[in-house]
Amino acid sequence: MSEKRKIVLVGTGFVGMSMAYSFLSTGGIDELVLLDVAKEKAVGEAMDLQHGLPYARGKMEIYAGDYADCRDASIVVITAGAAQKPEETRLDLTAKNAKIMKSVVESIMASGFDGILIIASNPVDGMTYLAQKVSGLPKERVIGSGTILDTARLRYMMSEYLDVSSSNMHAYIMGEHGDSSFVPWTHAYVGSKSLLELLDEKGKPLSDLHDIYTNVQQAAYEIINRKKATFYGIGLSLNRLVHAVLDDENAILTVSAYQEGEYQQKGLYIGVPAVVNREGVREVIRLKLNEVDQAKFDSSCRTLKEINRDIIDPLL
Repeated sequence: MSEKRKIVLVGTGFVGMSMAYSFLSTGGIDELVLLDVAKEKAVGEAMDLQHGLPYARGKMEIYAGDYADCRDASIVVITAGAAQKPEETRLDLTAKNAKIMKSVVESIMASGFDGILIIASNPVDGMTYLAQKVSGLPKERVIGSGTILDTARLRYMMSEYLDVSSSNMHAYIMGEHGDSSFVPWTHAYVGSKSLLELLDEKGKPLSDLHDIYTNVQQAAYEIINRKKATFYGIGLSLNRLVHAVLDDENAILTVSAYQEGEYQQKGLYIGVPAVVNREGVREVIRLKLNEVDQAKFDSSCRTLKEINRDIIDPLL
């Protein structure tokens, strides 16, 4: 990966620009390049960000560019893609965005890019699978945003429920970034204490956990119903992932990572806890799932494998 902390963002919609804007507050980026099929929009977004640089944290070069700028980038983040229309099915959206993703990745690789690809376009697990196949990059260097935002929502809601800082909530949403995701509650901790033990001591019903998960699962629908789209949360989540890579953190994040038997499944990308550093995904963290959770994970994998087989593989 290039020593220069250069990020290229492909797609200047709400999600991409939420991430881009957040870099002004967190710093740590030397160069930020914006790409979009609507070139004038990318120019306008770059200008808008440039005008905030006097108040930003650290020096940063920001400009609108083209795919040639990917050549020496450390990371390319892809948020480009069509939004799902009310009359469209999830499969319709997958077919549409798969064609967009294929074209985008081909253009990136034509530049000579040899860094880390981060995918946030939906459906993210399938798009990450496609991006790796098209790019030919090592599987560990193609990472999907996976359930990183779902996990943040979970920890926030656990924090509100228990009145303990979210930084001390250690729990994960696993599986597809979608309706078949799940929480392995036996691996949820508050500080170093088992969440299940804590609830038992406090006399709180386990049914509350179902309510928390339901609220997490429905969060995007609730936000979209009120403001048409979600973007701040995923923008900050992508910022977190980018810095985990650039800063060589060895941070554990629930990203969409390639499966090679860690959870009895192979040949697909799906949301799991993984160690992320400058090389991408260093390793997938193996949690011992009980029978119920393993069945949920297997079901989620079947859903994704069907999409890959029926829609994505024919494009490759």
